Amino acid sequence: MSTLPILGAALSYKDVVSLKDWIFEKNRTLELQDFSRVDVLDDDQDALIDAYAQLLDGFGGVFGIHGPFLGLDLGSPDPLVQNVVMVRLLDAINKCERLGATHMVVHSPFNMFHTLNSMTFPSMRDEMIEAAANTLAPVLNRAEQIGCCLMLENVADSDPSLRNSLVKAIKSPMLKVSIDTGHAHFAHGQFKAPPVADFIYTAGSLLGHVHLQDADGYADRHWHPGEGTVPWGGVFKALADISATPRLILEVRDRKEQLPQTVARLQSLGLAQ
Repeated sequence: MSTLPILGAALSYKDVVSLKDWIFEKNRTLELQDFSRVDVLDDDQDALIDAYAQLLDGFGGVFGIHGPFLGLDLGSPDPLVQNVVMVRLLDAINKCERLGATHMVVHSPFNMFHTLNSMTFPSMRDEMIEAAANTLAPVLNRAEQIGCCLMLENVADSDPSLRNSLVKAIKSPMLKVSIDTGHAHFAHGQFKAPPVADFIYTAGSLLGHVHLQDADGYADRHWHPGEGTVPWGGVFKALADISATPRLILEVRDRKEQLPQTVARLQSLGLAQ
């Protein structure tokens, strides 16, 4: 990156309303968090989609959504489970089309068990990749039709290369790697995964999206950058070094009204704007 990146934010509707001026001022990348629930389908969110259309009128930036994830295993070999996951993701993609969203975050199926037991069960990784490819096939078909990129986010991944393998195997222009810095940091602390910067270097040109959040290496905190122990200088250096320009989105759990101050602190360190 030749210039400091403009950071976006992952927000729910009420937060977009309260931070609208700050977002619109620099057309910060948005990620709408209201569409990740797994207990809503189809027209259950019609009013919300209409409200977003009015709220984002005149917005000149790009935006996406966080897709549904709780209980949805992309790597399940069970055709019945695959169908449930497919239905949920297709519903979310349809909402992306109605919203005009151009990315959707989905969660990785990989975790520490798959890393530690790759020799014990040598066919497991290939079988998981095949299962994910089957589940995502119709979802990616719709995503390609509407120009919406699926971002495959690490959660409990201890081997950052596995999502690369999945993305390369599927070979869709609308599937890229996503990194959550706090997830990577607690995987480093708890599962002996590589440091956060190495997750970024491993993703390389496949990286399309980053959730920026701080943590302590113990759990998934979603603190504001600077409140935990993520080495932000190294993270932003890695982002500058790779041949990709991912969407950089602050994903904090609370005190979202303080995001302008958080970005100002990062700006004072020469890391972002």
